[in-house]
Amino acid sequence: MKSPIIFLALLMMAVACKSQSSSNKAATVLPGCYSMDSYLPLLKGKKVGFVGNHTSLIANSHLVDTLLTRGITISKIFGPEHGFRGDAADGSKIENSKNPVTGIPVISLYGSHYKPSKDDMKGIDIMVFDIQDVGCRFYTYISTLTYIMEACAENSVPLIVLDRPNPNGYYVDGPILDTEFSSYIGKHPVPVVYGMTIGEYANMVNGEKWLEGGIKCDLKIIPCQAYTHSSRYMLPVKPSPNLPTMNSIYLYPSLCFFEGTVVSVGRGTDYPFEIIGHPNYVVGSYKFTPRSIKGVSEFPPFEGVECFGTNLSANAASLSKNGKIELSWLIFMYQTLNLGDKFFLPYFNKLAGSDVLQKQIQQGLSAKAIRESWNPDLEKFRSIRKKYLLYPDFN
Repeated sequence: MKSPIIFLALLMMAVACKSQSSSNKAATVLPGCYSMDSYLPLLKGKKVGFVGNHTSLIANSHLVDTLLTRGITISKIFGPEHGFRGDAADGSKIENSKNPVTGIPVISLYGSHYKPSKDDMKGIDIMVFDIQDVGCRFYTYISTLTYIMEACAENSVPLIVLDRPNPNGYYVDGPILDTEFSSYIGKHPVPVVYGMTIGEYANMVNGEKWLEGGIKCDLKIIPCQAYTHSSRYMLPVKPSPNLPTMNSIYLYPSLCFFEGTVVSVGRGTDYPFEIIGHPNYVVGSYKFTPRSIKGVSEFPPFEGVECFGTNLSANAASLSKNGKIELSWLIFMYQTLNLGDKFFLPYFNKLAGSDVLQKQIQQGLSAKAIRESWNPDLEKFRSIRKKYLLYPDFN
């Protein structure tokens, strides 16, 4: 019989090996772009349109560069909000340009138009979409995807979506958008957190006939490798200037509501979407003063004014574990600032997807009561969502 010391050492070694095995398994999760044998043959000899930005990476290279080295002809590049290089501040209007190295035209889909025009689509045989999403309805990359799908369908151009893991893909939560409130920050009747990869989302938009006029896109999804909806995928690069950390990405679904209020979410600081505050928030112990940061937040709310609030970074881990939107911060801020209707900006209802949430908060409903009101619609959405999943679901 082994001695207790030897037995303990073997037990610890087994645990370490199991942990290492889990780490290795997690490390094998790869975006669809790595499955080049599945899509390179479809691009050979074609004039390719590419929709992407700074997140369109394969290993340490941009996918455009990799495709060019493989002999693929890229005719045009389309860039979403924040631009093809991902260095434009939120809301910045981005003009068309040319790639300084390759000379490929770069067409902005966040400037004079969101959807490729007929002229934009000329000379394209097939389109490739590769952008890292964060799984929130008001994150505009899924609106860009929808417009790309419509343009491809209208011009008989096939679309390949190179899927990427969703860092918030492990839960479904939030109010469902009322289509009367449809906008660029929320086009379809989905909850704030929809628990799908961008490839699965594309399948749903196609399958539910949510494109203009009910048209369908000739769509092919190149799936991720070894991904499940229970995964916690760590992004290798920030998806946009104001989501620089995993903490901000986990907090984003809860804190973005504040963008439709008088409360700052830390734009113009080193911790956007990790802190909240207001100059008159007297109970806040955390202080920050927003400043202009080129390419990140050039005109932040309360620029140069000291704000008092809360640093919520430590709450990101529990959100990642529990998977839910936290409403208590929004309700508490509304009650504490005591501004009534002036607390909300017109933008709030677009973020919420209807005028119901604002009314519920004004009526004094608790976070629990508001969350319970979401359940019937969320159950309906889960049934729709299930039809389009490509990966094992969370429990």
